[in-house]
Amino acid sequence: MHTSKHVLVVLLVLIAAGVGLLHDPGLSAAADPPKLYPNPLNMQPPAIAGDKSVKYDYELRSFRMAVSGLRRMGEGNPPLHRFRMGLEFVISGHREVDGMIEHHAAVARMLGAQLELPDAVLDALGSAYEMWDGKGWPGELEGVQIPRAARLAGLAEFVEVAHRVGGVTAATELARKRSGKQFDPAAAACLCADPELILGDLDAVDTWHAVIGAEPALAVVLSGERFDAALTAIANFVDLKSPYTLGHARAVADLASAAGTHLGLEEGERRMLRRAGLVHDFGRLGISNAIWDKQGPLGPGEWERVRLSPYLSERMLHQSEALRPLGAIAIQHRERLDGSGYPRGLSGAAISRPARVLGAADAYQAMREPRPHRPARPAADAAGELWTEVGAGRLDGDAVEAVVAAAGHRVPRRREGPAGLTAREVQVLRLVARGLSNRAIAQQLVISPKTAGNHIEHIYAKIGARNRAAAGLFAMQHGLLPEEEFVAAVPT
Repeated sequence: MHTSKHVLVVLLVLIAAGVGLLHDPGLSAAADPPKLYPNPLNMQPPAIAGDKSVKYDYELRSFRMAVSGLRRMGEGNPPLHRFRMGLEFVISGHREVDGMIEHHAAVARMLGAQLELPDAVLDALGSAYEMWDGKGWPGELEGVQIPRAARLAGLAEFVEVAHRVGGVTAATELARKRSGKQFDPAAAACLCADPELILGDLDAVDTWHAVIGAEPALAVVLSGERFDAALTAIANFVDLKSPYTLGHARAVADLASAAGTHLGLEEGERRMLRRAGLVHDFGRLGISNAIWDKQGPLGPGEWERVRLSPYLSERMLHQSEALRPLGAIAIQHRERLDGSGYPRGLSGAAISRPARVLGAADAYQAMREPRPHRPARPAADAAGELWTEVGAGRLDGDAVEAVVAAAGHRVPRRREGPAGLTAREVQVLRLVARGLSNRAIAQQLVISPKTAGNHIEHIYAKIGARNRAAAGLFAMQHGLLPEEEFVAAVPT
């Protein structure tokens, strides 16, 4: 079996550092949905959802923390709805919160187990919310019973926030104040004894490389199969962020890979597509569930956050040389051929062929799933919408044809290209853009020069072009040129 130097710790850090999935999952679909609350995120304590600086401001389980949580509960909903949620929380909601936090720790442990992490790490993940005084979650451990790794991670998580908000002074003050209650007093004393040594150059250190350099054992070499299994495990847990995206990444990955088969892609190219499908939505972790699960229309500021999601995916994956090619595909899956996509507004040939296929697969699968503002759309409607996007010049026709076929739909023999161009007119347009004369086009397509001229006349009228340069620009903007691309081989 071939091996590739994909480091498992990259997969952990890109998630844990990006949003804190392992220690602080914040997975609103991870636990059973609370009975009283339509969106579990709205009933999470601020230490888990929303502004992490609240961790620094209020002690866990304190009255001030509870009041702060009530103030933030149901943000974005009408006042009457928020009042009802607050009242229900006061009556019995704290029990739901306790259960959710305990479940989050269990979920983090499950993810670690799927990634085949050592037992010591699993024990630390399962104890992530325990506190030194025994008043944490689930409250089964206290003092030195709590794994040392969990104690140190708990201190580091909160002190990092305090340091970011108020510098070294704020960090040490927090450590002293909660020493013996939330934090291990020995660990807190060690920090306070020489805070500059630990925190002084925190902002200047390349954390990723510093962690790997300090602990070479983190560089786990994965086989191709284990690498795929690790990507799948993390993709599944990322999808747990919202009940509306359960299984989305895996479905997109399978559909994109199957579409690659219809396109005649080689095994390495299909593997690359499938892996890109698994990681394409990692950036969702950086966007609040208050946006993803919102039932009403998104505001301008919320849309700007959504548009960052592919960018965040790419930045998370960019940390590893092995994952970087997947990030290059993932960042483009929301781009559109006419330049109307995001995050960079790319158009035409600037969008890679794998990204076009992934974009079509993601669009189809998203329509087949329920969303906060609509139910799942029928398969026929989803396929029809993809063809509409092709006609509007936003999605690539070949990619859509492959995705629709892979999804089990009959592919029409004759379909329109952008601006209503027929398949023959697309062929002629490509040759016109290449600079071929009417006679040369006629010879290549085995038609008469007059027929070629008629095609060109119709094409110019449909796309609003007056010359070959304009026709060539149109062809590139709508992904008709170049006709062939090559995907870098995937390491195995």
